[in-house]
Amino acid sequence: MVLSLVSLCAREVVRDHSSSPCWLRWVPRELYRPLLEASFTGCRPLAVGELVQRWPERTLRVGRSRKQGQKGPNRLCVQALLLAVVRGMSDQRCALQVLDLCGLQGDEGGMGDPMGGWSLTVALCTMVVQSRARAQRAQRERKRLSALEREKDVKRGRETNGDVAGPDNEEPEGNDREKMGSCRTLGEEELITGVRRRMEVERRRETAVTGSGGSRKETEDVNSDVLVHVRADLFVNARSWERVRGALSASGPLKLQCRYLRVEEISVSSIRTMLGLLPRQGLLGIDVRYSSLGVAGLAEMLPLLSTFPALNSLRLHYCNLDFRRDQPGQEEALGHLSQGLTRLQELRCLSLTALRLPGQLRVLLSSLPRPLEILELPYLSLSPADLAYLSCSHHASTLQQLDLSENRLDENTLTSIRRLLSQASGGLQHLSLSGCGLTDGLLGLLLPSLGGCRALKSLALALNPLSIAGLMDLVRMAVRMPSLRQLLYPNPLEDYQPGLPDLPSSAQLLDWPLDEATDINITSSQLNRVRIESGRSDLSLTCDLLNYDKDLVG
Repeated sequence: MVLSLVSLCAREVVRDHSSSPCWLRWVPRELYRPLLEASFTGCRPLAVGELVQRWPERTLRVGRSRKQGQKGPNRLCVQALLLAVVRGMSDQRCALQVLDLCGLQGDEGGMGDPMGGWSLTVALCTMVVQSRARAQRAQRERKRLSALEREKDVKRGRETNGDVAGPDNEEPEGNDREKMGSCRTLGEEELITGVRRRMEVERRRETAVTGSGGSRKETEDVNSDVLVHVRADLFVNARSWERVRGALSASGPLKLQCRYLRVEEISVSSIRTMLGLLPRQGLLGIDVRYSSLGVAGLAEMLPLLSTFPALNSLRLHYCNLDFRRDQPGQEEALGHLSQGLTRLQELRCLSLTALRLPGQLRVLLSSLPRPLEILELPYLSLSPADLAYLSCSHHASTLQQLDLSENRLDENTLTSIRRLLSQASGGLQHLSLSGCGLTDGLLGLLLPSLGGCRALKSLALALNPLSIAGLMDLVRMAVRMPSLRQLLYPNPLEDYQPGLPDLPSSAQLLDWPLDEATDINITSSQLNRVRIESGRSDLSLTCDLLNYDKDLVG
């Protein structure tokens, strides 16, 4: 990546913090952004704090513009940013009104040094609570000074009434009143600094002069409490639940808003409370993991989700939903669940992991009012009837991302899968069939349908029992797909130690040791030779399941 001249100069400027007093006061507003980016890149938390405290624009976005391979902000820099936001509320040079941190944390709650989802959420909530306490202290100080000024007015009035009026002391009396009035004004403005707070003082003065009603003044006071709106993706679990609830319930100069909410291992009642505290506007998605919702709990939660008009993503992972058990009331609960999904008018992404819903896919997906673009159904024990419905549903032609990992495929489901791929061929960009039991024979029958997906960018086929010959056929098909950028292939059966079953499961392929006597690089070299001879340097071949990330494909 070639850096611009502005970026190179910005890195040199923020490199030496001792010189910041010399250049900070002269920096034009259009250079604040490149200087801040250089401070994040060079891990200069002191420079980050000084720039944010003087931020000249109404909006500051951090975390969304990261390019491929670029690391996120360092933990110290993020903490310096949050502290500077609080300090900037009492700095008349700061014009910040919206702090957007959406996308800053890692998806799994941490990526090495950058601040992760949980720690960032805790830091944000701590900042909100502390800013409220600081505002309350300032309010008490204002009241104390106001009481002292009134007491001084009373004393001066008594002294004036006790003296004999004359021409020599009339003028000083007027000057004293002017000085008293100016002292009151200066005292208030010293405590209430900052651009927006000064505007509030002016509005109060205008209201007092024009004699407007008290209700309007009260409304202005309520609206003026919020100085900075903070938007972020929140990660809530049992340890951070109380702190997040306190921050969302707090009324003060900072208002916390959520774009994507991820909750783990908390009860249904806590999730309901959390949804009740979130602002209705702005929530785009919710991700619930490792929580014992049950069918009844999910049916109870869905009506609350319908109150968020922009909600377009729902992810449920390991939430103890099992329709295979013969329990009374399951059909009724499933009906409530279907009705709840009907209310999610803007839903575009649905991800259900390990929910054990064999034969129930039609009931769930047919109730959605609009077709899905992202559908993830790993570990769902899908039946042939489920796949047959999906291939003919109104969602098939609009899918851009499909994950059917760990659902067993065989000759009975192959027709449905081929029909599904044919329907989605025009727009499908990401496909995962990892751990589906695809043998060389099944894959050979499926390759024409895979090759017809002309928009496909990433294909994951890990943990399938394929031989080297099957992998070679797969790569020969992949190099003929011009849009494909990433292929995750399984280790061939020849690379495993002896004793592996003829048709091993994905769990056996994951746990069975590889043969140390076999050079694994030979397989990689053979596959890459096919790729290079076809002139596909833009296609990445990998068998590294742990580090595979489809989102790295643009």
